[in-house]
Amino acid sequence: MSAVDPLVDPAELASEAALRPTTLAEFGGQPRVSDQLGLVLDAAKHRGTVPDHVLLSGPPGLGKTTLAMIIAAEMATPIRISSGPAIQHAGDLAAILSGLVEGEVLFLDEIHRLARPAEEMLYLAMEDFRVDVVVGKGPGATAIPIDIPPFTLVGATTRAGMLPGPLRDRFGFTASLDFYDTDALAVIVARSAAMLGLRLDDASAAEIAGRSRGTPRIANRLLRRVRDFSQVRHAGRITHQTVDLALRLYEVDEIGLDRLDRAVLQAICGKFNGGPVGLSTLAISVGEETETVEDVAEPYLVRQGFLMRTPRGRVATPAAWEHLGLTPPQNPTRQVEPDLFGA
Repeated sequence: MSAVDPLVDPAELASEAALRPTTLAEFGGQPRVSDQLGLVLDAAKHRGTVPDHVLLSGPPGLGKTTLAMIIAAEMATPIRISSGPAIQHAGDLAAILSGLVEGEVLFLDEIHRLARPAEEMLYLAMEDFRVDVVVGKGPGATAIPIDIPPFTLVGATTRAGMLPGPLRDRFGFTASLDFYDTDALAVIVARSAAMLGLRLDDASAAEIAGRSRGTPRIANRLLRRVRDFSQVRHAGRITHQTVDLALRLYEVDEIGLDRLDRAVLQAICGKFNGGPVGLSTLAISVGEETETVEDVAEPYLVRQGFLMRTPRGRVATPAAWEHLGLTPPQNPTRQVEPDLFGA
């Protein structure tokens, strides 16, 4: 059984959970993390104690939530799920901690966004399994210590650099999840297809994997869209050609770039002569918020070698021009476009 925070969308969790692996043996694509975490859990079982607190970092969709659920399943304990933004006050955290049972796994997603008062309360809970509840205000306030049963905190963050040092140091095991290679994703796609009752050949699985940006969550999402396309337009038959037609319909190209990615590259190349261009100007030109461009599109474009972040702004590389089928200018201007809204 798991206790789910009411602010977490149950429908989204249920959709993702259907295809999640439930054991470390099934969790492919991260062998280093699986081996290290498996050792931590096995040692705790031998000692008859709760595992050390675990910190998982990495981009979205790589399996941090899945690993938290696997930890609970491997230890045969309940799991309680919440997130940093959902805990705005120390009292919120105290209520969660006081309701834990012995050995329970507490999963806090986006833990770097935890409110400072709650963060300070968490320090004591992680080390001494105790919380101090303050009653009253001002000079007459009294701190009442409340013991809580031993538990395992699993924290997940997409921005490890924003995590305060004192909090990071209290985790006994930290793991950084990497992007998956195409072969590992193809195995995940094949497994998910079998669970969905789909007949998928190796070439089709590899095609979906190659367009999934190294991320299992995206791979499973694309597989569902291929399933929808095949059921509606191809009588349920999935071939390599069906996969290509389906992903083209959803504007996912052969290397995983989507509409926003191409819009960003086309804006830099077509409107700003290859850059450099400020982030806010670029975001306005594609009709998106700066956070969306910076957090959603740019990481993959930089990783693919299509975009460079420079002190003067964003610059398209020769590979970006080639991918768009455009010819780079012979004498590109390298003047920063005016950005009245900040770089």
